[in-house]
Amino acid sequence: MGAGVRRAAGDDRDRVVRLLDAAFHDDPVSRWILPGEEHRRRLHPVLMATFVDLVREHGWVDLAEDGTAVALWLPTPAGKPEPDDGPARLREAVDPDNERVELIGALTAAHHPHHAAHLYLWMIAVDPQRQGEGLGSALMAPVLERCDREGTPAYLEASSARSRELYRRLGFADHGEPLHLPYGGPAMYPMWREPQG
Repeated sequence: MGAGVRRAAGDDRDRVVRLLDAAFHDDPVSRWILPGEEHRRRLHPVLMATFVDLVREHGWVDLAEDGTAVALWLPTPAGKPEPDDGPARLREAVDPDNERVELIGALTAAHHPHHAAHLYLWMIAVDPQRQGEGLGSALMAPVLERCDREGTPAYLEASSARSRELYRRLGFADHGEPLHLPYGGPAMYPMWREPQG
């Protein structure tokens, strides 16, 4: 990545949202949540901005110094969390008439493991013009190295077979059955990484 990684600041928000929007606009899960090109073009940036705000409230956002890659991380304690209305609030904030916005949050929460404290990689994005150059792996490396030093597992949901293979190379393994989104939606692949070394 060359220029390194830094914690995103408040004035990076628009830059981070634009990068997430560009990288995930045509992702199978994004296409399922917001079907229809015009609908997605209008609301996908709102969805990405809401994700960024949620993660910054409870976790952190890492940004490549050159702005080509971004990762959203959430520390997650052990134990089943109390039920909350987060998915419903997400739907209300993004697209109140679209049940899929709420459904994706409820489904991923139901599959999320709670047997051990871990870091949750909510999303990682690389500039579409720079994908395949190892930028995502480089962006994740400092956090995964910290996980290894501190004995902390990590968790994510891969949204495509291609990203699933990347995560496997980084030490993640499938964690249970894939999550098949309803209404003919794509599969998501829950993945868990034990500390290495």
